[in-house]
Amino acid sequence: MKWFGIIMTLALMCLPSLAQAQDGLFPAVTVTTGANGSTEYSVTMQILLLMTALSFLPAMVIMLTSFTRIIVVLAILRQAIGLQQTPSNQVLIGISLFMTFFVMAPVFDKIHEDAVQPYMNETLTLQQALSAGEGPLKKFMLAQTRNTDLNSFIEIAGYKNIQTPEETPMTVVIPAFITSELKTAFQIGFMLFIPFLVLDLVVASILMAMGMMMLSPMIVSLPFKIMLFVLVDGWTLVMGTLANSFG
Repeated sequence: MKWFGIIMTLALMCLPSLAQAQDGLFPAVTVTTGANGSTEYSVTMQILLLMTALSFLPAMVIMLTSFTRIIVVLAILRQAIGLQQTPSNQVLIGISLFMTFFVMAPVFDKIHEDAVQPYMNETLTLQQALSAGEGPLKKFMLAQTRNTDLNSFIEIAGYKNIQTPEETPMTVVIPAFITSELKTAFQIGFMLFIPFLVLDLVVASILMAMGMMMLSPMIVSLPFKIMLFVLVDGWTLVMGTLANSFG
């Protein structure tokens, strides 16, 4: 139930246009304004928003969390070793998902504490819960986003009055975060590629010196690369590096 509430809160953050609706299409779908100026939605309206938000779940998991960096690094690692189908795509995605839950656990706990639980206890309205839940996620994304990427998208969007990164709207933070994640993933992938590339060059030089030019260096170097990766406990090093890269 905890994870469902967190996922629904994240999903609704991607629906600002629906959340700002002022008139219902049906009598059961209504939006009322309280005496203090707050907006309250009928239960039917809230259910409609939740069901609509479900279609955004795959994009949210991929783009608003640590998933992108992890899956890109693992894909580059598989290519560097020279294994085309092992581990399979399903295994890499599964590893990335559970690593994402591990990395994002503090953020999800904060969202559950500040937004989901108060909303379920009816101490916060839907809009208040969405605003409270956006804070921890936005803080995480800004911590992983380069200032150059953030400033570039702020200029593209045409915002002139943003003084601090925290004032940046989510519509700008999200693409800047994705761009930074891709840059970081390729940097980590480059560092992982180097030792395997050196091993390929060494094997190719030895084969050429022996006159075995018709034998593919990739075939000969593959078992040595696998052995090297196992001997240095590569999976633990890669997973630990990925987790620590998020601070």
